[in-house]
Amino acid sequence: MSKAKRRLRGAAFTIVAVTALTAAFSQPLFAAKPSPMATVSGASLAAACDKAPTGVQVSDHWLPFTVPAGLMPDPQFDGLSAELQVHRVQPVYAHGKCPAVPNRAAVLIHGRTAYGPAVFDLRQPAPVGGELSVQKALARAGIDTFAPNLLGYGRSTRFAHGLDDPGNASLRAYNTDGTCSYPEGCDRTHVPVFPLDQQGTDLLINPLGQQRRSHSSHVRFARVDTFVRDIRQVIDDAITRAQPSDGKVTLLGYSAGGQHVSRTLYAANPVLPHSDQYIAKVNRVVFLSSLFGFPTEETPPPTGFATFPLHVFKTDAASLTDIWQLGAGREPACTGHIVPGSPQQLSTQLREEETVGLQWGGDDPAHPTGLARSPVFSSYGWNTFVAGQLTPPTLVIHGVEDQVTLVANANSIYGALPASMTNKVLVKVACASHGLLWEGCSGQRCTPASGTPYGGKVGAPWAGPYSTLKAALIEWINSGTFNGAPNGQFNVNESGVVSAGP
Repeated sequence: MSKAKRRLRGAAFTIVAVTALTAAFSQPLFAAKPSPMATVSGASLAAACDKAPTGVQVSDHWLPFTVPAGLMPDPQFDGLSAELQVHRVQPVYAHGKCPAVPNRAAVLIHGRTAYGPAVFDLRQPAPVGGELSVQKALARAGIDTFAPNLLGYGRSTRFAHGLDDPGNASLRAYNTDGTCSYPEGCDRTHVPVFPLDQQGTDLLINPLGQQRRSHSSHVRFARVDTFVRDIRQVIDDAITRAQPSDGKVTLLGYSAGGQHVSRTLYAANPVLPHSDQYIAKVNRVVFLSSLFGFPTEETPPPTGFATFPLHVFKTDAASLTDIWQLGAGREPACTGHIVPGSPQQLSTQLREEETVGLQWGGDDPAHPTGLARSPVFSSYGWNTFVAGQLTPPTLVIHGVEDQVTLVANANSIYGALPASMTNKVLVKVACASHGLLWEGCSGQRCTPASGTPYGGKVGAPWAGPYSTLKAALIEWINSGTFNGAPNGQFNVNESGVVSAGP
C-alpha cells in the first residue's frame, strides 16, 4: 500500500471526540450590562480558564522515518521509508487551560501481539460509567497520552516482503538431522510463542489456496533495539506536541513492552548510542504486567533464531479470553472480573487496526475469518543486571492472577531495582489477570467490610482492577507516589483495599 493510501486510510479512521461541556460553561462570564469603567476582577480571570479538562480529543498521526542500516535482521529493509502510527488522546480545555495547570505527557508501549490503540484505548463502557479506556482516563486527569503501534504492528509499516506477505508465516520444521523434506522450505523457531507451520494451520485456505509458499524474508522481523528506535522517536514527538511542563514524559511498558522500555532506559546500550539523552527525557517509568529475565545482550539460542518474520493470531473474542485467564480455582472469588462485552470490543478494535489480514484465515475460501499480524522478534536486555542500572522513579504493577506473565516477574523487577533508588513502588492487585487494564468487579466482594477501595469513594463499591490501575497511573504520573507513598510494596485485595506488602 502506498504512503498516500495509508494516510488516506488513517484519515478515515481518525476520530475526534470531545465530550459535552457542563451547563455552567454556557452561562455568560460577565454581567449583562457591565459598567463602562468596570475592570475584570481576579475571580473573573479565574472563570475565564479551565483548571480541569472539559473533554478529551482522540486522533491518530504518523511519524515517518528511514530504516537505519543494520537495525533490522533482514538487510533488504535497510534504507526503506516507513511510518509509525501514534494514537493520541489529549485533554481539552474549552476556555483554555489555566496557566498554573501543568502539562503532563505519557508514552504507552504495547506488548508482543495486541496493538497499542486497542490495548490502551478500549472503547468499552465500564459498569459504573465511563469507559475502560486507560488513555481517556488519563486525559480527563489532564495527562496527554501517546500509544504507538511499533514497527510491524497495526497500521504502522509492515513492508511488502515483510508482514504483508502471507508466505512469510512459518513453514514446517526441519528434520532432526537438519534436512528439509519440503520444496517450499522449512523453518525453526527460538520460542514457542512463535510456532511453526502457521501457513498450514492458519493460512492454507485463505489466502494461500492450498499451497504453502517460500519466504520472501528468511529471518525474524525485528530485534528489541528495532523497537527502542521507535520509542525514541515517539518520545521526541510526544514532547514536541504535548509540551510537558518539565520537558519529559512518563514511559509505560505493558507485557513485552516492559522489555522494550527497559532497553530504552539502559544507559550502556551498545547498539543505539545516546541512551543518556533519552533517559533524561523520562521523568518516571511504569512496568505493567511486564515479562522479565532475558540476557543482557543478544545471545543466539543453540538452534538459532526464528527463520521467518510473520506471526498471525486469531482475533475472535473466544480466542482472546486467555488474556483474562485466572489461576486455578480463582474464578469464584473474582466475580465480574471480565466486564461483559470487553473481549468482543477488543476483537473489534484489533480488526480496525488490520488491513490485508482481514482476508486471511478460515476454511471457507469465500468467507475469510480474518487474522491479526505481529512481528517475530528476538528478546534480550531485560534482566536483573539491566534493572539494577535503571535510574528513573519506577512503579511496578501486576495482577496476582496473571497467567501470561506471572506475578513473580514483578517481584523480581522490584527486587532488582537499585537499592539506592528512593522512589520505587511495587503494587500487586488481587483478582487481576493479564487483562488488568480492563477488569471489573461484581457482587458482594466489591463492597469491602472495612476500608475504602484505592481510588474510590467512601462507601462506594470497588469498580475493579481497571479503576485501581487508572488511579495508580494518575497519582504516579502527577506526583511519583502510590497511596501517598514514594516507596514500598503494596497489596490490593479482592475488594480493592490497599495494605502494605510484601
